[in-house]
Amino acid sequence: MAISPTRTLPPPWKKWKPCARILPSLAPIRAAILVTKSDTETVPKNLHIKHILGVESSCDDTAVAVLHGDGRVVSSVLNSQHDIHARFGGVVPELASRRHIENIVPIYQAALTEAGITLDDIDLIAATQGPGLVGSLLVGYNFARALALAKGIPFVGTDHMTGHILSIFLEQQKPDFPFIALIVSGGTSSLFLVKSDDEFCHLGRTRDDAAGEAFDKVAKLLGLGYPGGPAVAKMAENGNPKAINFPRAWLSEDSLDFSFSGLKTAVLQYCRAWNQAEPLPLADICASFQEAMVEVLAKKTILAAQTYRVASVILGGGVAANQALRERLLSLCQENNLRLYCPRPGYCADNAAMIAFAGWRKYQRHGPTPLAEDVYSRCKLG
Repeated sequence: MAISPTRTLPPPWKKWKPCARILPSLAPIRAAILVTKSDTETVPKNLHIKHILGVESSCDDTAVAVLHGDGRVVSSVLNSQHDIHARFGGVVPELASRRHIENIVPIYQAALTEAGITLDDIDLIAATQGPGLVGSLLVGYNFARALALAKGIPFVGTDHMTGHILSIFLEQQKPDFPFIALIVSGGTSSLFLVKSDDEFCHLGRTRDDAAGEAFDKVAKLLGLGYPGGPAVAKMAENGNPKAINFPRAWLSEDSLDFSFSGLKTAVLQYCRAWNQAEPLPLADICASFQEAMVEVLAKKTILAAQTYRVASVILGGGVAANQALRERLLSLCQENNLRLYCPRPGYCADNAAMIAFAGWRKYQRHGPTPLAEDVYSRCKLG
């Protein structure tokens, strides 16, 4: 059964009003799980997995997907809150978690309907356990483990970063281990040495603003709206990337860490110093800002690949959909005899298919997650 990439649903709270009565609060569900399950108790391991249900709610996207046991995405449904948070210029955690509560049931129902199955056909449930916004994480995580507890289905808590790293395996062309993974989004800019689907070494991370966060802040400064990444990239298409020499933070000769707060500040200072009698050259500012960002991300990724002598590089996370970054990294990989693998844009952004896949792989190695385990906010990989 051929399924297109992640399908985005409109806000469901008008169409599915009963969901507020179905799921008014997840606190009782969480309390019930913690009371009835010990720290070590799990649903017994199922060795015959045909369908995996994935649930993702780490930030502001509510997503549910069904994955076949052979790795095929059977359905993938997502509701984005971008329009809701745009007026604030960024994600409001409390508002995000409330919207997840409204969205989770109808998105779950839509995913099962699109897959042509029922919950009785699900053999494993995987949900994002962290990192992310705790309030948002709790909605999807508690919903998923409540389903698992109620139906006696094995449950596995899945790491969000692992999902991004392994999202490339949802595609037909897959890399061999080991490889370097550059994961860039609104919450992280990280480099990993990936030795297997269960062994990750965190080589570099952002010391301040993540790449996506810097895009959002610059877009807000320039009045381009939210989310900032697509807005800046679109404006940059008509600009000169060499018009303004914004700084590149290399940190040190062999450092694989990132720092983008200085770049963001440089854009602010440039705007403040501009002659008020003339309009800001928005296209040139965006193109030059993007060029500075992309150059650092791409060159440090190549440095990591050369240092650890791998043959492949994968690009993941929401910022991985940026065309300028893809083109620069591809060019540098070709120059250095490296293979570049990029998931389609729908699998770069947050989605539940990657969570289902990562959870399935984790389950194969380690079995189910104790139902009493809770969510976590910070990255634990490497």
